Amino acid sequence: MKIQIECVPCLLKRIVFESEQSTNDKKIQQKTLKKTLTLLADLYDPNGCSASIATNIHRVAYDTLGDEDPYKDLKKQSNKIAKKLVPRVEELVFVSEDPIRMIMLCSIVGNMMDFGIRGGSKNPNDLSDIFEGIISEDLGWDDVDKVKKILSKSKNVILFTDNCGEIVFDKILCREIKKFNPDIFLTLVVKGERILSDATMEDAKELGMDKVVDEILTTGCFAVGVDFDRLPSDVEKKLKSSDLIICKGMANYESFSETNYRPIAYLLRTKCSAIADSMGLPIDICAVKLYR
Repeated sequence: MKIQIECVPCLLKRIVFESEQSTNDKKIQQKTLKKTLTLLADLYDPNGCSASIATNIHRVAYDTLGDEDPYKDLKKQSNKIAKKLVPRVEELVFVSEDPIRMIMLCSIVGNMMDFGIRGGSKNPNDLSDIFEGIISEDLGWDDVDKVKKILSKSKNVILFTDNCGEIVFDKILCREIKKFNPDIFLTLVVKGERILSDATMEDAKELGMDKVVDEILTTGCFAVGVDFDRLPSDVEKKLKSSDLIICKGMANYESFSETNYRPIAYLLRTKCSAIADSMGLPIDICAVKLYR
């Protein structure tokens, strides 16, 4: 996705948020904002990919803060809160006439745990408060049957994760995909380095994701979404041979929408107008949208 005008204040808001998460020192916060403002002015290009520009901005922010993981505490809290909701998610999936559809919806609700941006959570505890309400809203865009049709014939599926907290529900999603079609070789891809509140290999193993997928790979580097110029060869090979790509969250959409990889299913909450408009969807809905 090309960077939009409304991406600029959103990106800066997130820089302020992660600076405040990292330190109480106002001088360091101001220095971080000044450096990222200067860089953003240089990098801003209407033809530039929003995820690529954001990657460079966050890298400078992290370096200036001297903090490799400003979201560390939030990520732990997110997983803790999400785990408490697992019994409810399991119940919803168990009684549903369409378990795949229900767990996709639940995993998208987990996508609300996105901090420092419009439409995301202010703190991990928000998930408990909003969960039932978002579930009752249901999917605002529903390509689940189309996705299931592909899954039923698939041999290789690759799933790109997004946030901590959300990944707790992704574990159940992966289990249900394997249950739906046991012949699927399911590859999970997590972040190669700590960035924002996204899940890493450490997070995936801690949650036992290796018990529900056939292999876990990483994006190989520090990047918002995916940096295809630095993508490990094993992931690139998997992408080219996959029968279906499943992407969680907005940043993965921002990255993958700049490629020709197909078929690809996006599972996300449209938390901003830039993403919603790009996808041709209303804002603030849970969506499963398939691109062939």
